[in-house]
Amino acid sequence: MTGIQKVFLTVVIIIVVLVVIPLLYLKGAYNGLVSLDEEVKTAWAQVENQLQRRYDLIPNLVETVKGYASHEQELFVRVTEARSRVGGAGSVPDKIEANNSLSAALSRLLVLVERYPELKANTNFIRLQDELAGTENRIAVERRRYNETVRTYNTTVRRFPKNIIAGIFGFERAALFEVPEERQEAPKVSF
Repeated sequence: MTGIQKVFLTVVIIIVVLVVIPLLYLKGAYNGLVSLDEEVKTAWAQVENQLQRRYDLIPNLVETVKGYASHEQELFVRVTEARSRVGGAGSVPDKIEANNSLSAALSRLLVLVERYPELKANTNFIRLQDELAGTENRIAVERRRYNETVRTYNTTVRRFPKNIIAGIFGFERAALFEVPEERQEAPKVSF
């Protein structure tokens, strides 16, 4: 090998080390962040599917309870207002907050039901309550999956050196779907 060939080979190696390898890493890191971002969006879509199911059940549940507890108008208004906030929420954090408010209103509605034994015996109400309970379980499962996906994504976005790449390309941390402190306590039922 001649001296010129050695110099040329050295220059090629330096170019590969300084340019090609970092570009390959950048490409891989960017594509990894895109994949994680899409996983977060998919997990949130699953949460929204279950939230929509609950959202659709609420009018039937409220109407059934109204027939037995018509004098509890304030609670029905709260549930309806909370449901409206869910429908009007735009961003993921707004949707999380609105759904937490709706969950609180629903739990108060279900506590109210305890005062009406004849309502608890109504087959339509029992069916709606079972559907709602199943939906709440599905929401809990999807919320857990969403939060696990967000945790993985947020950890990746914050770790060095991907945090630099994430900052350059505008990848921001995603919001967790957390239960507010006031909902962490079970509602009190009194007869």
